[in-house]
Formats: sequence, C-alpha cells, structure tokens
Amino acid sequence: MATLDTHLVTLHLSNPLILASGVLDMTRSSLKGMTAAGAVVTKSIGLDERKGHPNPTVVELEYGLLNAMGLPNPGIDAFLEEIRGLKKKQILIGSIFGKDSQEFSLLAQKMQDHVSALELNMSCPHVQDYGASVTPAIEKITRTVTTTVDIPVFVKLGMENIICNAQAAQRGNASGIVAINTLPAMAIDIETTLPILGNKTGGYSGSAIKPIGVRCIYELARTCDVPLIGVGGIMTAEDVLQYLMAGASAVQMGTSLYSRGVNVFTVICQKLKEWMDCHGYSNIDDLVGLAVKK
Repeated sequence: MATLDTHLVTLHLSNPLILASGVLDMTRSSLKGMTAAGAVVTKSIGLDERKGHPNPTVVELEYGLLNAMGLPNPGIDAFLEEIRGLKKKQILIGSIFGKDSQEFSLLAQKMQDHVSALELNMSCPHVQDYGASVTPAIEKITRTVTTTVDIPVFVKLGMENIICNAQAAQRGNASGIVAINTLPAMAIDIETTLPILGNKTGGYSGSAIKPIGVRCIYELARTCDVPLIGVGGIMTAEDVLQYLMAGASAVQMGTSLYSRGVNVFTVICQKLKEWMDCHGYSNIDDLVGLAVKK
C-alpha cells in the first residue's frame, strides 16, 4: 500500500499537503484543527500589529478568490504567545515579512524557537513595501536570515522573474523555494464603475492559476538544486499529482479550504493513496519530477 510521508530538508511530513499562509492560521484553535495536513504555515507576521487594507478585502470570482487583506497580523510578540507550545504537536512553518534584511533577521530570531522552519514572504502582490520593494534584496535578505537561524528557511516567490529570483534565493542559501504567490489582479463593479476591493488591486488565487503554478514549478525544477513547494489552485488529488510530477516535493493549499472545507486534506490524501496503489507507486518520492525527467 502506498505511503504519503515525505521529507522537506529536515522536516518529516506525514503527507505532502501543507496549509498555505493566510488561511485559518491566525489563532491557536484554528491551527490545532489542521492535524490532517502534513504541515501548516502560519499567517505572515511582521514586527508590529498591522490592521491591513480597508474593506472589502475579498471578492469571489468564477474561478477563484481575489483578496487584498494587506497582511493584517497582531505583531510578532503577540503571535508567539498565541502559538506557544504548538511546535510539539504540529510541524509549524513560520511565515514572516519585513521591509529589509534587518527586520527579517529580527523576526527570524524571535520565531525560530517556536516553529520547525521559516517561510520568507517576499512576494505579496498587494502590499508594495513588502512585495515588489524587497524583491531586489532577495539574496541579501535570505543570506542574512540563513546565517541567523539554524532551521530550514524557505523563500516564497511570485511568478514574476521567478527563475532569477529563485537563483538569488539559492545564492542566499535558501533551503527551498515556495511558488507561486497569488497573482496581481483587479475586479470592477460595472454599476458604480469603481474597483470592488478597498485597495483597488489584490492577489488572485484558485483554480485559474494552477497551470501557471505548475509551469513555474516545472521550470524551477530544471534550474534549482533545492526542494520545491508548489502553490496555486490545488483542489483535487489530480492537481497535487501535477505539481509533484512537475518537480514539487510538497504542495500548499489555501483557496480549496474555502470551497471544499477543512476536510479537503483527508479527502485528497485518500484519493492520492488510491491513485498511487492503482498505478504502482509506493511513495511520494517516486512521483517527484517525473515530467521533468522524461
């Protein structure tokens, strides 16, 4: 019978499904409810409390969600009190964001004793100070963090210039690459003639971006020497398999919880096992990069 456990650097996951940052990961109770996931990524946390963008912040579209939350969070010190002790029960990956290497380094130092790994969010599409403005410093920020902590450090990237940005992260000694973030997008109310989101633009997620995410992972797998985590539009076991075959060692899921509920991890794991048994695959590693190797 097929087994789903896999490894990401030093992390041993019971299955390759990870809760993506920004979904049911702000409070202790919501995080504790994600036991069916192989790991969970926390809400992206900054140094200080941040309220985020004004409402409306989420728009449901035909093939996904458009959001401009604006990185709301309680600040690092308050959040660490919220998650204290959870590391013993779950594989926690702490997502952090900052304006420069100094902020990232300080956040990493504060976070490292409470999580199993870090995810550096350097690609937020709707908060320029923490997205586009830090992208040119990916190598410097990554190197600063990796020399500060002794746990795995993953870098989350958007689809823009992804090969160059991934190479910069690798030069900074990143443990792995997470791809992709949501895509910059907009929706307009034709009655008021105004953008629907309070921030005007936001990040698009869901089924519509899956082919883009799969393509990015495939291209990264041909050029990167570190583990890849695929993100974007994963709703079914078939979607997971596409990402694995493109070169991802694990995947993150977010929008699917909105449309399919928190039980989606259990359902997809069962479907993955059935598919692997039917096709003669015994473990996840047998699937990683099959499309690239061929």
